[in-house]
Amino acid sequence: MITLSDVRVGTVLPSLQVPIGRANLVRYAGASGDFNPIHWNQRFATSVGLPDVIAHGMFTMAQVGRLLTSWVGDPGAVLEYGVRFTRPVVVPDPDGATLIVTGKVDSISEHGLVAVELTATVDGQTVLARAKAVVRVPAS
Repeated sequence: MITLSDVRVGTVLPSLQVPIGRANLVRYAGASGDFNPIHWNQRFATSVGLPDVIAHGMFTMAQVGRLLTSWVGDPGAVLEYGVRFTRPVVVPDPDGATLIVTGKVDSISEHGLVAVELTATVDGQTVLARAKAVVRVPAS
């Protein structure tokens, strides 16, 4: 587990690579109740102007959140987390997509709150903007 003495402004979080396949989207649809066919039916997705099936935005956001919780070691330590969705994650069949998530410490408050800037890309293109979080990192 990371402690506050391990963290400096500019500290880079270990990156995370998340393979996303159609099966992930079907399971997420079942868990979330979001059965919109743009997330599982290629014919429907292309008929509404999408290039292919796309991942749920909240699924993508959750994968980025995994980087934070893995790094800080406690999901309850994530105090704030927000993003702007800039580009859908296209999930072609059969290969799927790979989401690359990185993070860097932007600031540390006098109370030990750590602001983290996050980046999420697929094929080198940013899929989330203004992805930021505030986490409480244990002092020791």
